[in-house]
Amino acid sequence: MGVDDGDHRQYHSDTEASDKASFSGPLSGPPSGPLLKSGPLNKRGGKKSARFNIPGEASSSTGSNNGSVMSNEDYVEITLDVREDSVAVHSVKTAGGANVEDSELTLLAKGLEKRSTSFGASAAVRSTSQKIRQVSQELKRLASFTKRPHKQYDRSKSGAVHALMGLKFISKADGGAGWAKVEAKFDQLAAPTNGLLPRALFWECIGMNKESKEFAGELFDALTRRRNIMGNSINKEELKEFWEQISDQSFDSRLQTFFDMVDKDADGRITEEEVREIISLSASANKLSNIQKQADEYAALIMEELDPDDHGYIMIENLEMLLLQAPTQHIRGGESKALSQMLSQKLKTTNDHVVSRTIRDTKYFILDNWQRFWVLALWLGIMAGLFTYKYIQYKNRAAYEVMGVCVCLAKGAAETLKFNMALILLPVCRNTITWLRNKTRLGVAVPFDDNLNFHKIIAVAIAIGVGIHAIAHLTCDFPRLLHADEETYEPMEPFFGEDQPPNYWWFVKGVEGITGIIMVVLMAIAFTLASPWLRRGRVKLPKFLKKLTGFNAFWYSHHLFVIVYALLIVHGIKLYLTHDWYKKTTWMYLSVPLILYTGERLIRAFRSSIKPVKIRKVAVYPGNVLALHMSKPQGFKYKSGQYMFFNCAAVSPFEWHPFSITSAPNDDYLSVHIRTLGDWTRQLKTVFSEVCQPPSNGKSGLLRADVIQGENNPNFPKVMIDGPYGAPAQDYKKYDVVLLVGLGIGATPMISIVKDIVNNIKAKEEEENAIEDGTGTTSGISSNSASPFKKKSPGPSSASNFKTTRAYFYWVTREQGSFDWFKGVMNEVSELDNNGVIEMHNYCTSVYEEGDARSALIAMLQSINHAKHGVDVVSGTRVKSHFAKPNWRNVYKRIAVNHANSRVGVFYCGAPPPVKELRQLASDFSHKTSTKFDFHKENF
Repeated sequence: MGVDDGDHRQYHSDTEASDKASFSGPLSGPPSGPLLKSGPLNKRGGKKSARFNIPGEASSSTGSNNGSVMSNEDYVEITLDVREDSVAVHSVKTAGGANVEDSELTLLAKGLEKRSTSFGASAAVRSTSQKIRQVSQELKRLASFTKRPHKQYDRSKSGAVHALMGLKFISKADGGAGWAKVEAKFDQLAAPTNGLLPRALFWECIGMNKESKEFAGELFDALTRRRNIMGNSINKEELKEFWEQISDQSFDSRLQTFFDMVDKDADGRITEEEVREIISLSASANKLSNIQKQADEYAALIMEELDPDDHGYIMIENLEMLLLQAPTQHIRGGESKALSQMLSQKLKTTNDHVVSRTIRDTKYFILDNWQRFWVLALWLGIMAGLFTYKYIQYKNRAAYEVMGVCVCLAKGAAETLKFNMALILLPVCRNTITWLRNKTRLGVAVPFDDNLNFHKIIAVAIAIGVGIHAIAHLTCDFPRLLHADEETYEPMEPFFGEDQPPNYWWFVKGVEGITGIIMVVLMAIAFTLASPWLRRGRVKLPKFLKKLTGFNAFWYSHHLFVIVYALLIVHGIKLYLTHDWYKKTTWMYLSVPLILYTGERLIRAFRSSIKPVKIRKVAVYPGNVLALHMSKPQGFKYKSGQYMFFNCAAVSPFEWHPFSITSAPNDDYLSVHIRTLGDWTRQLKTVFSEVCQPPSNGKSGLLRADVIQGENNPNFPKVMIDGPYGAPAQDYKKYDVVLLVGLGIGATPMISIVKDIVNNIKAKEEEENAIEDGTGTTSGISSNSASPFKKKSPGPSSASNFKTTRAYFYWVTREQGSFDWFKGVMNEVSELDNNGVIEMHNYCTSVYEEGDARSALIAMLQSINHAKHGVDVVSGTRVKSHFAKPNWRNVYKRIAVNHANSRVGVFYCGAPPPVKELRQLASDFSHKTSTKFDFHKENF
C-alpha cells in the first residue's frame, strides 16, 4: 500500500487539550522496501507499520514525484496492533529504528488509536479485511494533510491578538466549570431516549439559543465526522468529548473545529459551495436576511480573496491568515496609552469614611437634580400652604362643630385639587414651552425637558387629592351630618336646608354629588388608559377588550378632560358650605390656564389649516417604517432635534401624533420616519402603501412613490402638520462635543442633527474660503445639489455661530433592514465629512458579539467587502457595523480621554431600558473625570 498524491492538507489531533500541535506530511515509500511491512495477518490480529515523511525546517526535499532523493531519517515508522475490535499503536520509530519523542507524532498516534477504537463495538461483527481497509483509509487521510506552511503569522500584532480571542463556540463557559450544567441538561433531555442525545436537541444541551439551532446542528455534524461517529445521537461520554473541544480556549483548536464545520466532505479543502452554505447558515443564525440572499455573491468574493490562483478550494491556513491579518481600528499611541489607563479604572467609590462618601454623593445628586428640586419644592410648598390655609379656615367655622376634622381635610384637599387641575394644563401647552425655551433664558433654571414627567406627577397628586376629598366626605362628613341631633344640625340649615338630609341618596342626587361622581369615573378611565401597560398594548386581553387599549384609547380618553373641566366648574359653583360668589374660587384657578390652553389649540388648528403640505415622496422600508417627504411650508422654521405633529384625515380626522423631524433645518423639504407600532400608524402605513409601487433598481425601500414632474403623480392622502415643538435634542449646539445615541427608530432626531452638523461644517468652510478670497461671506451651498443634504442659503451668521466641533453618533438596532432607513444620509456623511468631525457607529444586536464563532464568517466577509468595495455587508453603507450591544462604559471612557476638560452633551432617544445606564455613566464620569457629561432624554 503506497500513496503519494502530493496534496497539502492540514490535520489537528482531536485529543489535544490546548494549543494543539499539528502533524502532516506526504505519505510515500522509503528509498527501498515497501511502505507497509508486517507478517501474515490472521483472525487474532497482527501488527502493521507505515512510514511518514516529516519535512524538517532545513530540509530541501519536495516529495517523491519530483525524483529527489530523501534521507532515511526523513521517515517515521508507526506500527499498529490490529485486532478484531480495536487498533492499538504498538510503537513509533524512525526508519533507523530509534524511538520517536516528537510530541506531534505521539499525539497523532494517540488520535489514530482513539479514532480507530471508536469503532470497537461495531467492528466485533465485521471481517478483518474490512477493518484493515478502514485503517488503510485512515492512514491515507491522515497522511494527506500536509504540515502547515512554515511561515508563522505574527500573533503579537493587535489584529492577531484580537483574532485569537475569536471563534468561541461557547461564549459564556470555561470548560469544566460549564460542564456541570451541560451534564445536568443532558440528563434531562436524554431521559426519554435511553441516555442518547439527538442531534435536534444538541443546541439546547450546550446552551445555544433556538435561533442557532441549525448552526449547532452543523457543529454536531463536524464533531461526529471528526470522530467517525455514525447516527444522529450521542451518549454522555461522547458529549463530554464534544464539550471539551468546543470549550477549548486554544485558537488552533477552535480554528480547526470551524474549518471542519465548513469542510463537510472532510477532504481538507473548502470549496465555493461549502463557503456559500456556511455563509447562509451564519446569516440565518444572526438574522441577516440580506446576506443570506446574497450568499452566492459573497462566497465568490471570499474565494476570490483567499484563492487568487483559482485552485477551486481554500485551505485552513488561508482562514488563519484572514483572521490574523484582518484590519483593525488604528488608535494613536498617546490615545492608546491613556485609554488603557482609563479602561483599567473601575470608577468605584474609594474606601473613605462613610460620612465623607455620603456628603460627596449627596452633593453630586443635588448638582445633577437642582432644577427639579426647586420646582418640586415650590410646587409642594404651594400645595402645603393652600391645604393649611383651608384647614385653618374651616376649623374656625361652625361646620367644624358638626363634621369635625373631616371637613377640614376635605376642604384642604379640594383646594389643592383646584390648583393642580389648573396647573396640569401648563406642561402640555407646547407652543408656550417652545417659546420659553427658545426666546428666554428660563431654561437655565427650569427643566423644560421634564414637562411630561411633571404632568404625570401632578396627575398622581390629583388622584391623591380626589381620594382624600371623597373619602373624607363619604366616610366622615356625611355620616356625622346624617346622625347629628337637631341642636347640632341647626348651624347647617343655611347650607343643607331646614330639613335634615335623611340618607346618602340625598347627597348623591344633588348637583354636587352627580358632578362629583361623573368626574371621578371619567378621570379614573383616563388615568387607567394612560398607564404604560395599556397605552402601549402590553397587557394581553381578550379580542373584544383589545380595542379598549392602545394609543387610540389613551388619546380619546384623555380628551374627556373637556367634560371633566365643565363639570368641575359646575361642582365648584354648587359646592357645600359656601354661598358668596367670591369665595367660590374654582373658576378663578382655572380661567388663565384654560384660556391659555384653548388659545394654543386654536393656534394649532389655524396654523395647520393655513400651512398645507404636499407629499413629495413615500417609501416603505424594512422593519415597517414609513418615510414621508413633504413640501416645506412658507415660514416654517425649526431646529434639528425638534418634532412636529402629524394628521392624516384618511386615517382619523381628529388624531394628531408627534414625530421627530429627520430633515435638516436648511433642507428645502420636511421628512419624517414613522414606525408602525400601534393601530393608528398601521392604518397610516396601509393608506400610503396603496399608492406605492415596488422600487426601481438602485433604490432602497420595499415600496416607493415619487412625485415626478410631467408624469402622473400618485393620489396621496391629505396630510396636515403642526409645529415645530421644542425637544431636548435641539440644545446640541450648546456643546462643543456631543454624543448622540439612537435606539431603533429613536435615531430620527439624531439623523437631523447629523445632517445639520454636516451642513454647518460645509457652510463654515465656504465662509472661510470666501473670506480668504476676499469675496465676503458665502451664500451657502447650492440648492441644485441632488444629495440628501440639499439646502437653502444658511445666511451670513448661521455657520459662524455654530459651536459643535465633534460628534459621536451611535445607532443601535436589532434588525439589519433598519439600516435602509437612513442609508443615503450615512453615505453622504461619509463622503462630505472630510475632517472626521462626525464619528458614526452602527450596532446590529441580532448579530452575535465579535469573537463568537456564529458571527466569525460574517466578520471575515465584512472585512473583505469593506476593504474591497468600501461598503459594509451588514448595513449596506460606508459605515462599518459593530456586532451585539455597545459597551457604554468604554464609549464614555474613550470620549473622556479624547476630550479632557470639555463639556459633552449626551442626547438619547429610544426605548427606556438603556436610559438608567447612560444617565448613571454620565453622572459617574462627570464626577470622577475632568470631562463633564450632560444627559438629555427625549420624552414622547
